[in-house]
Amino acid sequence: MSTRNKIKRKCKQLEDLLLQKNAKYGDAALEPLNIFSKANAVGSIKARIDDKLKRVMNSNAIDDTEDTIQDLAGYLILLMIAKDNERNNIQERLRQNNGSLHPSNVSTGKDPDWEVKYFSD
Repeated sequence: MSTRNKIKRKCKQLEDLLLQKNAKYGDAALEPLNIFSKANAVGSIKARIDDKLKRVMNSNAIDDTEDTIQDLAGYLILLMIAKDNERNNIQERLRQNNGSLHPSNVSTGKDPDWEVKYFSD
């Protein structure tokens, strides 16, 4: 089998795994419940990646880590999606707030009680 076909086969297996787990668990990775941890999706996925890497590091046999490596690849894809979601959310908020991430009721006027003075030698 050519390398090209091997890549396609592994990607298809990973796609099937991700779709199966997403059907079983919903969007738990991308929309965490935040019962114990208050981390956002990116932070939660990074923690899961750390756990998987630790498992691979502590294992002595390749066969014992094949499922873990496949899970790791899946989490890396989910991390890319979570980061895209974050960027898109920021862009959407910018559009809704006319280019500003700050609420429109925030004052940008001078504060008479606080002033920076610069001195030159």
